[in-house]
Amino acid sequence: MKPANIVMILIDDLGARDLGCFGSTFYETPVLDRLAREGMSFDRAYAACPVCSPTRASILTGKYPARVGITQWIGGNNVGPLLDVPYLHYLPLEETSIATALREGGYQTWHVGKWHLGDDAFYPERHGFDVNIAGCHWGSPKKGHFSPWQIPTLPEAEPGKYLTDEITDQAIRLLQSRDKSKPFFLNLWHYAVHTPIQAPAELVEKYRRKAAELGLDQINPLVKGELMSFITDRPRHVMRRMFQSDPVYAAMIENLDTNIGRLLDALAAEGLADDTVVVFTSDNGGVATAEGSPTCNLPLAEGKGWANEGGNRVCQILRWPGRVDAGTRCDTPVTSTDFYPTFLDAAGLPPRPEQHIDGVSLMPLFDGRVIDREAIFWHYPHYSNQGNSPSSWVVSGDWKLVEYFEDRRLELFNLQADPSEARECGAAHPDVRSRLQKLLADWRTAVQAKIPAPNPDYERLRPRIANNAHE
Repeated sequence: MKPANIVMILIDDLGARDLGCFGSTFYETPVLDRLAREGMSFDRAYAACPVCSPTRASILTGKYPARVGITQWIGGNNVGPLLDVPYLHYLPLEETSIATALREGGYQTWHVGKWHLGDDAFYPERHGFDVNIAGCHWGSPKKGHFSPWQIPTLPEAEPGKYLTDEITDQAIRLLQSRDKSKPFFLNLWHYAVHTPIQAPAELVEKYRRKAAELGLDQINPLVKGELMSFITDRPRHVMRRMFQSDPVYAAMIENLDTNIGRLLDALAAEGLADDTVVVFTSDNGGVATAEGSPTCNLPLAEGKGWANEGGNRVCQILRWPGRVDAGTRCDTPVTSTDFYPTFLDAAGLPPRPEQHIDGVSLMPLFDGRVIDREAIFWHYPHYSNQGNSPSSWVVSGDWKLVEYFEDRRLELFNLQADPSEARECGAAHPDVRSRLQKLLADWRTAVQAKIPAPNPDYERLRPRIANNAHE
C-alpha cells in the first residue's frame, strides 16, 4: 500500500454539537458537513481528557494522559477540599511522537498552530517536526485573534488579519512548496475556537441578525448554577448555556469552516485529495459552563472540564477516498490515543512497541469490522476552571462509571438509554458497577495515576468562599 499523506486538523474547544452534521441548528458549517458526507463520522468519539494539553499529548504519543504524566492543561492549578496533584508541564523528549515515527518512515512533518506542550526546549521541532509555525507554550492567543498576535513562532501579518486565516495560509504554503517525492504529515492545530471569543465583524453581524430572526436574542441562554468548589478570592458560579445563540462564537465556527474548505481546495488543486487521510476532531468538549459559556452541548451534559459526556465527546470526521466509504457513520467508542496506531497503519509503518501505545488502530472500522477493546479510561484528578471536581471514569460498551475523589462517590450511567446522564443507575446494576470500578482501579494502578490528597488548609480557607458568595 502506498503511504498516505496525513492531515490532522485539531480544533481547540469545539463542542460535540458545534457542526451542522452533528446536530447544530444555529452554526453553519457547509464545508465540514460535506466532509462528513465524503467520509466517516464518529458518533462516539472522545477526547482523552476534558482539557487541552493532556489530549494533545495523547494524540502525539498514543498513550493515555495519565501514563504520559500530563493530566491538566499546562499552567492550571486549583485546590479545594483536595490538593492538586503534580503533573508534567512539558511533553517529555523521551517520547517517540507520531511525528518522529513518521519522519523516520520517510515523511515530511509540519506543525502549524497551537502547541501548549512545554516551552521552547519542548517545541514541535524537538518532537519530530521539520517545521513549526505558530506552536509555542501558549494555550490561547493571549493578544487576541487579530494581528498583531505576538505569538513568538508566527511572523506578524498586516494589522487586523484574523489568526485562523493566517494559520490556514501558512498550511497551504507548506502544501504548495512540499517535496513531491515524499509523503507528508500536516499537524494543523487551530487556536480557534478557544477564548477570547472574537471573529470578523461582518460574520458576527450575520449571526446577530440570525439570532434576532429566530428570537434567540430575547431569551437569556445562561442559567446560574452551583458555586464551584475550588478556592478562589472571588466566587465563581457554574453558568450553564441552554442553547446555541452566541453570534460571535457562531462567526468563529463559520470562519473556521471556510478556512478548512480553503485547505481542502488546496489539496485538490495539488492533486492530493485521493492520496490523503484527512482527520477532523477537537481536543475536548465545548465550553458550556464558564468563561462566557459560548456554546451548548445539550443533550450531552456539561462541557469542557467535566467528566460528563459534554466535556469529552467531540465531533470527529475521517475522509480517506478509496479506503473509507463516503457517508458512513460509526458508533464504536474511539478516543485520541487511537490516532497514533491508525496513522502508522496509513503510512504502512510497523508498530512502535517501545511507546507502549494505549490506542488501537481504527482501520478495522473502515471495513465494518470491530476493534478489540474492553474499555476506554480517563483520569482528571484536578479541579477544572469550568466547575468539575477531581475524578476518573471509564466507558465500556453502553456503560459509564465515574468516581469522584472528594467523597469517593460512584455514578453509573447507561449511555445508550440515557445519553444525558440524567439517571444514575448503580443501585439497579450493582454487578456492572463493581466490574467497572475494578476495571478503573486496575487501570489507574497500571498507569501509575496520581490520586489527590485531602487539603489540610481547606477548612481554614473555606470562609473565603462563603463570605464572598453573595457577589
